[in-house]
Amino acid sequence: MTFARGLNLSWLCLCGVILLAPLTRANAEAKLLIEASTGKVLQAENATYPWYPASVTKLMTLYTVLKAVQDRQVTLNTLINYSANAAAQQPTKMGFKIGTTLTIDNAIKMMMVKSANDIAVALAEGVGGSIENFADMMNANARALGMTQSNFVNPNGLPAENHYTSARDLGILARALVTQFPQYDSYLHISSMRYGHRIYHNYNTLIDRYPGADGMKTGFICASGYNLVASATRNGRRLIAIVLGSYSGRARAQEAAQLLESGFNNSALSWLTPSLGTVDQLKPVDAAPPNLRDEMCGGHRRKPPSENNDEEDTQATGDQNYQLSALKPPNTKYMLSATPIISPDPIVVFTGPADHPDTVEQFPVVHPKAKKKTAKSPHAKPVKKAKAAANAK
Repeated sequence: MTFARGLNLSWLCLCGVILLAPLTRANAEAKLLIEASTGKVLQAENATYPWYPASVTKLMTLYTVLKAVQDRQVTLNTLINYSANAAAQQPTKMGFKIGTTLTIDNAIKMMMVKSANDIAVALAEGVGGSIENFADMMNANARALGMTQSNFVNPNGLPAENHYTSARDLGILARALVTQFPQYDSYLHISSMRYGHRIYHNYNTLIDRYPGADGMKTGFICASGYNLVASATRNGRRLIAIVLGSYSGRARAQEAAQLLESGFNNSALSWLTPSLGTVDQLKPVDAAPPNLRDEMCGGHRRKPPSENNDEEDTQATGDQNYQLSALKPPNTKYMLSATPIISPDPIVVFTGPADHPDTVEQFPVVHPKAKKKTAKSPHAKPVKKAKAAANAK
């Protein structure tokens, strides 16, 4: 039983139809758009199929850490240790020296902006004692939230057996982060951070490029495709868009922006569309997660990504402007701009305790166009003069 792209499988599930068909290459993408405050589903496509979350996993890592802070098990200034296990994580990482300490606050910022897999492990070990114990905490929180299609075995989303979620469950999780921890909302939309002389930009290119964008997290592994949980607020109304299995980093940003734009523009006509209920009412599909490895990382791509490059460089160049021209009616005010609409100063992160930060700059900036200078000996003869002298002889 095969369905074409665009058919609303979640709507069929609400009608009681049990769908067991695997997703094919033609329709291997999941999308979901919900209201943050109510959980109302505005759009859904393959939203209840299991999926590999990749680094979007870090939203559950964030939720679990913030829950531990709320329960007074730790504080944001609690120091965690950068272990050998953390240092061994690949590929996207901060790469600190084993034994380095940092606060939970700084670790969260590094994890959310850089998508640092090593820092996610440091957080898991610092809060849960071990990756295994922290995964148990993640799964307990998932069950409490009603995320019935999720199972986590690590805090960073690197490929692992039995590590999966769905657009439905990510919608539930995103709502929980927004509604349960509003005081920590800034962690979701940090544009960039500075460690020493190096500046890291958020992989979520909607931030600072789409009006009102305020979260949340990107992810990629070959099996999952390019994933994105995005949120934006306009006129006091916050929407959450989820795109799983997109073909590229730029495509996922475009698709998420289109979902958000349609939700904001069609709010006045929402009563004309059939009700899909709330995100928790979407009926799960009993199927295996689609494996998109061949499509995403196969040799047919001009520049295939790999597991060693967790996130594609999605910084738009000057000649790329993702205007949402397909929307009706067209609205040129709201577009995914090729350049930042605003450019806030990077937040400063550091290692060591909050009151005595370690200012050792482990990442000096090396500019690509900088010419390497070498010291000249006072006794060295210029090359041209030496050659001229030899020729004269």
